[in-house]
Amino acid sequence: MQIKFFFLLLFIPLINIEAQLSSFDYYGYAKYLFSSTRFPDTEERYSDHLLHARLNTRWYPTEAFTAALELRFRVFYGETIENALNYIEFIKTPRDWVRLDAVLWDENKSIGYLEVDRLWFNWIKDDFEITIGRQRIAWGTAWVWNPTDLFNPLNVLDFDYEELPAVDAVRAQYYTGAVTKVEAGYKPAKEKKNTILAGLWSINSFNYDFNFIGGMRDERWVFGGSWVGDIYSAGFRGEITVSEAPNRTFTNPLYEVFGEESLSSFDKPLVAIALSADYTFPNTFYIHNEMLYNNNGKTENTFIFFEEALSLGMLSPSRWSIYQEFSYDITPLLRGSLFGIFNPDDGSYVIVPSAAYSLITNFDLLFIAQIFEGDTLTEFGEFGSSFYFRLKFSY
Repeated sequence: MQIKFFFLLLFIPLINIEAQLSSFDYYGYAKYLFSSTRFPDTEERYSDHLLHARLNTRWYPTEAFTAALELRFRVFYGETIENALNYIEFIKTPRDWVRLDAVLWDENKSIGYLEVDRLWFNWIKDDFEITIGRQRIAWGTAWVWNPTDLFNPLNVLDFDYEELPAVDAVRAQYYTGAVTKVEAGYKPAKEKKNTILAGLWSINSFNYDFNFIGGMRDERWVFGGSWVGDIYSAGFRGEITVSEAPNRTFTNPLYEVFGEESLSSFDKPLVAIALSADYTFPNTFYIHNEMLYNNNGKTENTFIFFEEALSLGMLSPSRWSIYQEFSYDITPLLRGSLFGIFNPDDGSYVIVPSAAYSLITNFDLLFIAQIFEGDTLTEFGEFGSSFYFRLKFSY
């Protein structure tokens, strides 16, 4: 009851502000998503439904101060919820500091979940800016894998989370020029190992943007850099991080069964490299290539290392990952896309075709599939295949 009362208190001042101030703004959307999923080694398909409503608000009480509150409410219904064990824990957003969410109901086939997705306060004075609260701190330059995104790494397969993850943090920025700055971010956590403290220095030279980062994550130092520019009108980006060797124990009974050493037992610095290139032709045909390398990544039985890789801040437990995308505007209102991620060591892959169509203004239709293939315990061999249909209305 206390959590529900908290959300009610959040809405009341917003209603009053809208009535009294012209410096208040809001926008959002409502979506319906249907999915059909078949898991490996089964012929049965599970059908599920998701209703998703989002409200984004902004308050501008002065020229220097901005506040934001963004809420999302999701209703899940279907066969996966009915057959999965403790499905609510799968859909909850992990938080290390404070939870601002509420499970409104958790029934046999249905779940209602409400959460504060963004809640931040921003103050600007001349060239200095500070933001406090639940926000997105995105330092990466690549579009699929971002080793330098210490706070908010993205997941390209999570296509329905358009806003991308946020973190509870304090962020300070000082602009030294039109496209240059120094920045620091601090993410507190109840457990010391989940605390992040890092800085970024951004410069522009040779028509390229360069970023240099350094800090502490997972109680280990990490340094790196990234760049973004172009070569003959083709976009070229890259990111590199080097972090302190974990050199510690991580237990998993499956490691002993398959004779594997943990990722955490690696006694050399961890190196992650992402390279990205893309090009759009005059006829709207778009091509995008990207690769990720982890020097301690696994070449077999990759699936059993996902949990440990996440604990180390790795974007994939595999040694190599290759991404390829093609997109094309079939008509001004219809865009087709096809991308895939391939693990060259274990031969597993995921193929994602999609078609997006604008029915009318602010009303869009999306068809998308995620087809995972691979042997048992390979990186992509344990996820099956899913087909999705989505309607979205924006306001």
